[in-house]
Parts: sequence; structure tokens; C-alpha cells
Amino acid sequence: MMNIKDHHLDMGSKSPNFLRQFRDSKTQELRDLSASQFMDVWRHYDRDGNGFIEGRELDKFLREFVTSLSPTDENEPEPRFTEATLAELKECFMEAYDDNRDGRIEIRELAQLLPLEESFLLLFRFDNPLESSVEFMKIWREYDTDNSGYIEADELKNFLRDLMREANRENLDEDIDEDQLIEYTDTLLQIFDTNKDGKLQLSEMAKLLPVKENFLCRSNFMGTKLAQQDIEAVFALYDRDNNGTIENEELKGFLKDLLELVKKDYDASDLDQFQRSILKGCDLNRNGKINKKELTMILLALAKEEEDPGRKRKMSKK
Repeated sequence: MMNIKDHHLDMGSKSPNFLRQFRDSKTQELRDLSASQFMDVWRHYDRDGNGFIEGRELDKFLREFVTSLSPTDENEPEPRFTEATLAELKECFMEAYDDNRDGRIEIRELAQLLPLEESFLLLFRFDNPLESSVEFMKIWREYDTDNSGYIEADELKNFLRDLMREANRENLDEDIDEDQLIEYTDTLLQIFDTNKDGKLQLSEMAKLLPVKENFLCRSNFMGTKLAQQDIEAVFALYDRDNNGTIENEELKGFLKDLLELVKKDYDASDLDQFQRSILKGCDLNRNGKINKKELTMILLALAKEEEDPGRKRKMSKK
């Protein structure tokens, strides 16, 4: 990481530095942020509310993140970076924190950057992503208790309570603060409920509860030359009970990963409709399950769609 002190700063406008209030006055280290403070920071820099800190928002955040290290007199203007310094800072910063390399900061990346109170930080599950979307769909079924196709506020609160209990297994008798749990539930809804309907749909919950990797995104499946070992690997990933078919949550998990290749925002009804479409075309024995032969058909179709963007767009509209 470059040394900011070695670069020229000039004096900018006399505007307050938003991040300075969260630094310790003696050590200048950022204090652990509460859930509400974290949301204050996010809203302050994600000015357009699109779920990313990017462009001028990112420039402003980077300037204030660095200059907040040095306390200044209220009557003095904030130091300002030259364009060259800002460009170098951004390059170094994004290399360290832009995990998905999209040139902007999303909410989970900011949560990794800023210090958060321990109980709130664990809800982001940085060190323990799910193995696959099969596990995700099992959790979805468990907490969508009314089968509405959404995780509503009370259901999300139950999920967070169990998550905190699991993380605190050594002190199972210790009560979870109900007010804190309500605050966390409200905060995570604000973060992940992108369409602001007061509940989480499948694609929103998937951002809160990520899997290690969408296996179908691998380059192996972007061409028509599928090796048998590739098909075997996919089948083993989703056939979790090793009974020779992909069914129930296994099938839902596979279709969720497949749907994510063509659709960014989706809910349970989209997944159900997609399942009907896939089974209609590929479930040869009409048993509502996918065997290895049928999976091969689907993966070959996926490879062809990657070659023909028009077919891919048509698939996403189904």
C-alpha cells in the first residue's frame, strides 16, 4: 500500500469529513461501528441509492477515508488529493478491497473494510459461505415458514437469532438481546431489500447468504466441448444424497445457479416458472427429477446459449 504522506495534497473546500466522527480522537483508529452507524456511512456515500459506491461517490469516500486520519481545525479546509494521487490511491484500494473486480464497492465489501461490532459482523458470514445453492435452498425452505416465497421480517429475525446462537455455541445459555436483534433485522432489510417491499426475495437473500461459487459460471461450461468429467463434477455437486437424481432442494439449488446466469433479480415464482420450463424440455421420463443424461442435455444447451446471446436473452424472459 502506498504511503499517502509521500504525495502532494492541496487544500480543498471547507466541508466536514463524515468519517472523522468514527475515529478515536487519540489513536485515530476507526471505532467498531454499530449496525445503525454502518448504515449511516453507507447511505452517506451511496448517494444515488443504487447499492454501490462508485464514480464520484467512490472518489469522495476515498478522500475522506484517508484524510480522516489527520484531525484538522474546524476553521481549516479539508486537504484535497491531486488527480494523480487519487488515481494511485484508487488503484491500490480497489486491488485490496474490490473482491469481484467490478470497479465499485458493494455493501459486503464495505463491511469488510470498516470495523463493525462483532455480533453484527458475523451476520455477513465472510469466513463461512455455504458450500452450494443446495444448502441455500434448504435454509430457504426452513425459514420461509409460511411458504410465501419470501423471507419476511419475523422470519429473517428468526434466521438471525439462530445464526447468532450458532456463532455463540460456547455460551448457549446467554440470552440474545431482543432490541439488538430487531436492530440487526431492520438494518439487514435496509441493506438487502433492494426493491424496498419489506421482505427478501430469493435473489436478495442470496446476497445475504452467499455460496462459495456458482459452479456453472466456470469456463468449462462456456463452450460446446464439455468433458465427461465436467458433467460428473456438476452432478456430484447437486446430487447431495447420492441417489442418482437431482431432486427437491438439490434441483432448486441447481436451477437457482442456472437462473443466476441469465437473471439478476429473481423471486420464488421466477424459479418455479424456470423449473417448469426446464423440466418440460429436459425431463425425458417426466418424474420431476434430473438424471445424469438429462443434466448433460441442459449443460449442452447452456453452452450453446453462451455462443448465441440472442437465445440467452430469450431464455431470461421465460
